[in-house]
Amino acid sequence: MNAHEKCAEASVLCKESEKKALLEFKHSLQVMDSLGDDTLFLWDTEECCFWHGVECNSLTGYVEILDFSLKSWVVAGTISPSLLKLHHLTSLNFNSNDFNGSLIPEFFGSLKKLKLLDLSNANFRGPIPSLLGNLSMLETLRLGGNGGDVTFRHNFKKMFSVGKLEWLSHLSRLKEVDLSLTNLSNANDWSQVISHLPLLQKLSLRHCDLPSISSSSLSLANSSTSLTYLDLSDNNLPSSAIYPWLFNVSSNLVSLDLSSNHLKGPIPEAFGNMKAIQELYLSDNLLVLAENQVRGDSGLNEIGKLPDFSVLDLGYNLLNGSISTSIGQLSNLLVLRLAGNSFDGDVISEAHFSNFTYLQELDLSYTSLTLKFNSGWIPPFQLSQIKLCSCKLGPGFPDWLRTQMDFLLVLEYLDISASGISDSLPYWFWDKFQGLPYINMSFNQISGTFPNNSIHIIQLDLSSNNFSGPLPRFSLEFVVIGTINLSKNKFNGSVSPICNVNDEGSLALLDLSNNQFSGVVPDCFGSFSPLTALNLGDNSFSGSLPSSLGYLISLEMLSLRGNKFSGVLPSSLQNCAKLKFLDLSDNELSGEIPMWIGQKLSSLVFLSLQGNQFRGRIPHQLCGLKNLQILDLSVNKISGTIPPCLNNFTSMAKKVSLDRRIEHHILDTGPRFLSLEGVYGEPIWIIEVRYVDEALLTWKGTKQSYPQLGLLLAIDLSCNKLTGEIPEELISLQELVVLNLSRNHFNGKILQKIGHIRQLEVLDLSRNKFSGDIPTSLSALTFLSNLNLSYNDLSGKIPTSTQLQSFDPSSFSHNRGLCGPPISPNCSMVEPPRGKPAVGSEEDSDEFMKWFYTGIGLGFAVGFWGFCSVVFFKRSWRHSYYRYMDNAKDWVYVTFVLLKARLVRRIKGPSTRCD
Repeated sequence: MNAHEKCAEASVLCKESEKKALLEFKHSLQVMDSLGDDTLFLWDTEECCFWHGVECNSLTGYVEILDFSLKSWVVAGTISPSLLKLHHLTSLNFNSNDFNGSLIPEFFGSLKKLKLLDLSNANFRGPIPSLLGNLSMLETLRLGGNGGDVTFRHNFKKMFSVGKLEWLSHLSRLKEVDLSLTNLSNANDWSQVISHLPLLQKLSLRHCDLPSISSSSLSLANSSTSLTYLDLSDNNLPSSAIYPWLFNVSSNLVSLDLSSNHLKGPIPEAFGNMKAIQELYLSDNLLVLAENQVRGDSGLNEIGKLPDFSVLDLGYNLLNGSISTSIGQLSNLLVLRLAGNSFDGDVISEAHFSNFTYLQELDLSYTSLTLKFNSGWIPPFQLSQIKLCSCKLGPGFPDWLRTQMDFLLVLEYLDISASGISDSLPYWFWDKFQGLPYINMSFNQISGTFPNNSIHIIQLDLSSNNFSGPLPRFSLEFVVIGTINLSKNKFNGSVSPICNVNDEGSLALLDLSNNQFSGVVPDCFGSFSPLTALNLGDNSFSGSLPSSLGYLISLEMLSLRGNKFSGVLPSSLQNCAKLKFLDLSDNELSGEIPMWIGQKLSSLVFLSLQGNQFRGRIPHQLCGLKNLQILDLSVNKISGTIPPCLNNFTSMAKKVSLDRRIEHHILDTGPRFLSLEGVYGEPIWIIEVRYVDEALLTWKGTKQSYPQLGLLLAIDLSCNKLTGEIPEELISLQELVVLNLSRNHFNGKILQKIGHIRQLEVLDLSRNKFSGDIPTSLSALTFLSNLNLSYNDLSGKIPTSTQLQSFDPSSFSHNRGLCGPPISPNCSMVEPPRGKPAVGSEEDSDEFMKWFYTGIGLGFAVGFWGFCSVVFFKRSWRHSYYRYMDNAKDWVYVTFVLLKARLVRRIKGPSTRCD
């Protein structure tokens, strides 16, 4: 019964004093819906029992419940003490709102009649006030930092810090406590306090940095008959600390989560004594199977005899050996997760699954298990989630999957990636699996083409296969966030079908890279504003870049490398202010590098314009890219000098915490219920798609993919027309790993303090006009593994150090004035530097050259006319001469063709040379 019905039934108006208190409470808040409108505008009506979020007692009219946990609302601001005037308030719920890190108001401890207090996931910070211990009527306390969502716990910081938990022991009526993501590292009394809450049924202390339980605390613990749900995951608790306490308080546990701790050794047989247990989560520990457990006659089998046991999660432990067919005794299992263990070479047959009639989720990912079933096998179960990544299912496509869509809307998740399938996709696949929320068949050798009709998808990954033909016609399901990854296949033709993908849903990721697509990219990105990552690299696209790319205001990654795009960069691209990764390398783009790249795209971490036809100077506005980790402008026609302000690249100048990779976490919250009013209800589950941007750059002479961007800080300006000296400010980039300035027209001396860039591993200054000595500071670069100073005008002795003398002599070649190891034993015999002639004056040289050219002219005249006379008067000589010239012409032609072929092979091979 809602608030309106309660008040209407009783015909009792809310109290005027409480109405005034609520209005005062409203004035200190901002409450908005998804459109940004004020949700509490109806709070101006007379009857406060009708107001959103307010519920009154149907008999007395007193306000008893304030609930602001609706997902369509966002409540912010400050909470007024006027709530103290609501003397009959029993429930206060601010779950999933944003109070911007403010403290929990201490006056909450004076709301004496509260039975429920929910501040979870509401962005409160600081210490939990001990005055909450005065709420003697409290039955439910939820202060968890993440609202129960465990999927993204790594993104959240600790919400609260707490000393002792003694105040909690005063709340003797508590039935549910959630302190997840709270810092309890100093709460040495946590186990004692929990043991003295006689009515406690549900306890969540996930990711709380719990201290180990001391033996003295263990002696004070009481056995609990009420506790049914216990979550102690993500606390790094050792076996010795948790097992004795756990088995003392666990007589009626139904659900136990000890995942992501530090449990070692065999799985304790004592779990089999938990007669009420239904769900057991032990993933991410260091558990092993004892020999008797491998044979199947141990604690796991005792659990299997329990009538209601339904969830077993042993993923990501150290389990190995063979899986006994006796695992089938767990006949009531709904969920079986063994992912991330080392069952190398073991074979799973239908005998293992024969009793799993009720199984709904099967996760054997990353186990290297071989699934070998008889032809025509029909499983006894109907799965909703199939996770078999890295299992061995091939070479044929597993036919038993066909049976998993016999009932409408059952299967939700299919992952058979990297499973050794080298077969064509069966004709029935898209008929059966169309509309499936998540499909991942990547890293196989599956071939085939797609039907002409539109395919309904949500999350689709077919990358690294042998699919061919034109781009399929995809459509997203209604009101979903979708991803499409078709990279590294053999698709061809136009990509114009992408224009119709976003008709109903919202595409967040599109990767069509490493295919054979061609033609012009359609200018239809105006409806793709939710797109986070767009990768069209390594195809044969041509024409100019679509101006509608500027509508991609959520875009963080754009890769168009390895195509034939031409023209200037569209100015609309500056609207993509969230871009972190921009790769336009190996195209035919021209014009000057736009200033707005440095002004508008300030979040850039990776920028590559390599292998184009950009000209002009490097704009000093690029220095505004403080987060930049890789800058590659090589192989262009850029001129002028290096801007001295490059020392503003903070990521290269200071030791800061860098993103080790650029990852996109694309979320879809799974199925929802639909009504005439739209989408409502809680998501059934959450799908997370991770996408990592991989940089392709020249690293130690070879082009290679490099996903760990945070480990590589690089500047590559090679193969341009840059001039002048290296600016002194470059020395400030002390975290720089790669510096390549080769094949330009730089002059002057190499920076004397270049050795202060301590992290340098690659330094290439070859084929310039540097002169003078090699700086002695180079000998301090202990990480230097690739050095090239060749083809300059350097002179003097090569500095002595273990590092420099270990390089090949070619690193110093074609510097006429250099001497010493490794190019010569010592400096006693050195070529004189180029300069004026050693003997004679300039006048002597001019006189000599005058008589030299006169002699050449006379010799040519006599020889030419003598030869012509003989050929003209003697026929046999004339014919021999013509035959010789024909043969010579053929020889020249063949030699030219062979040299050209060799040159082409050298250009196409991996090198750092300019095209």
